[in-house]
This record gives sequence, structure tokens and C-alpha cells, in this order.
Amino acid sequence: MTRIDDTFARLRSQGKKGFVAYIMAGDPDVDTSLAVMKGLPGAGVDIIELGMPFTDPMADGPTIQLAGQRALDHHMKMDQVLDMVRDFRAADAVTPIVLMGYYNPIYARGVDRFLADAVATGIDGLIVVDLPPEEDSELCIPAQAAGLNFIRLATPTTDAKRLPAVLKNTSGFVYYVSVTGITGAAAAQAADVGPEVARIKQSTDLPVIVGFGINTPEAAQAIAGVADGCVVGSAIVKDIGAGKSVAEVLANVAALAGGAHAA
Repeated sequence: MTRIDDTFARLRSQGKKGFVAYIMAGDPDVDTSLAVMKGLPGAGVDIIELGMPFTDPMADGPTIQLAGQRALDHHMKMDQVLDMVRDFRAADAVTPIVLMGYYNPIYARGVDRFLADAVATGIDGLIVVDLPPEEDSELCIPAQAAGLNFIRLATPTTDAKRLPAVLKNTSGFVYYVSVTGITGAAAAQAADVGPEVARIKQSTDLPVIVGFGINTPEAAQAIAGVADGCVVGSAIVKDIGAGKSVAEVLANVAALAGGAHAA
């Protein structure tokens, strides 16, 4: 059982849906990013997705692309990402942390070294959006052997033929991308998402969490109502990019989390 598994077991026992928040590590700088990260659990966040800055984030819209660039401008590298997790873990041994991003920074570090560092610093799972199931031997299977969940994305174009491959080595939860395209590009619609979540759940016992296109408490409640929870990223990152204070960012996160938990 990982922290992610424990979190979903707790949520099920409470009859609650999960709320996952995404922030970019080092955006706009390490101190602000870490302060937001440390405040997320108190704002109602069940799982933290921490973005790994990368120069070519092909699945991300302008909001998260700019966040990654701000972090890179402050010389944010993998060592600093891991240091953030280590600092967070000094005061919080419970909240799951999922690193989300692209394979290149992991490959550059070396898979074995990266996985050893990830486990040592207290990371619980990985979402690597540009590694398809055909490449599971590259990172997915070694990560799971190291005790990390490897979380896969399913999309509106993941048909019945493709879904078994997507689910085969997935653990922790399934991340359903509610819209076709990049992050922040369109609004998620519960009427469209619900049947797709139900279809996926016919093939797996894993929780299905929905992300992309959720930016209000009402949307969080509606989407969480047809899934096991929801992810919000761009709306939070946009607040950070606008220069809002840590307290203002966390207040908005709390409202979003309240929406999901009310589902």
C-alpha cells in the first residue's frame, strides 16, 4: 500500500471524492512554490501533483508552459525539485506527492539514480506524459519495482482496443483527460465525462480522477460527482502567475477542494 492507495481508502471510508492540485516546482521561485506546496494539505488537497520544469512541455497549454519557463528562469533543476519534496516531507509524512512531467529530465539524470532519489525524498508516484505503454520497460516497470505508483493518462480517444494497454501496468489511479488537447484549452463537461469514466471503471478497480478544463468550485463538484475525484492545475498556476499572495492562492485552492469534496 502506497500513500496514494491509503488516501483513496480513507476517502472511500468517508464517502468523499478526492481533490488533486497541480503546481509547477519552482514557480515563480523556490520559496513561493514551497510555501504554496506546504499550504495545500491544509487547503483540502488530498494529493499533490508537482510539475517538473521542462523546456518542451508539449501537452501543456500556455499557462503551464509559462510556469515552467518562470521556474527554468530561476534555474530550477531536478535537484531543486527533489529538495522541495524533501523540505515538504520534513513536516508532512502523509500527503501523497506525484511528480508530473516529461521523460527527458528523468532520462538525463539516469533512471536508476532518479528512482533511488525519488524514493529517498518521499515521492509516491509518477505521471510521465510522453512515455506510452510500449515503453513500460524504460521507466514504468522499474518505478513500480521501486515502490512508486505509475499513473497513466486515458483520453477521449483511448478506445476499447487501446484501453487494456493503458491500464495494464497502471497503479495508484487512472488520470482521465477530460478534453482532447492541451491543458487549460477547454472546459470539462460532466455529461461528457461521466460515461467515459464509467467505461474505464468497467475495466479497472483503480480510482479514476479527471483533469483538464476544471477551474471553478462548481466545475470541480460536477466533475468529481461523476468520477472518484478531480485535478485542478491551470487555475491554480494562473493565480500564482498573476502574482497573488500565497494566502490568496490557497484560499482559491480551498474553494476548489470544497467543491470536489461536496460531490
